[in-house]
Amino acid sequence: MFAVAAVGVGIGMTLVMIRALLGPTLYDRVLALNIFGTKTVLLIAVLGFLAGRPEFLDLALVYALINFIGTIAVLKYFEVGDLGKASEIGGGRS
Repeated sequence: MFAVAAVGVGIGMTLVMIRALLGPTLYDRVLALNIFGTKTVLLIAVLGFLAGRPEFLDLALVYALINFIGTIAVLKYFEVGDLGKASEIGGGRS
């Protein structure tokens, strides 16, 4: 059953990668890469269960945090142009 789940997640990752390559806008591509990272977390968790290695869940959680922080950093970079500046939208310093 979990092997079928792993194959399903792999197919989903393939479809999301196609969206990342063909996405019409930059935000579609970033969202697709974020979804790819989320599916990678699922795949690590399922493979850890299949292998009988519960420590894979720790790796999956760390990867999820890195994926989240990376997505926020990429979106801020494309919005502001610099990761050190405050955003003008939503109450930046004046």
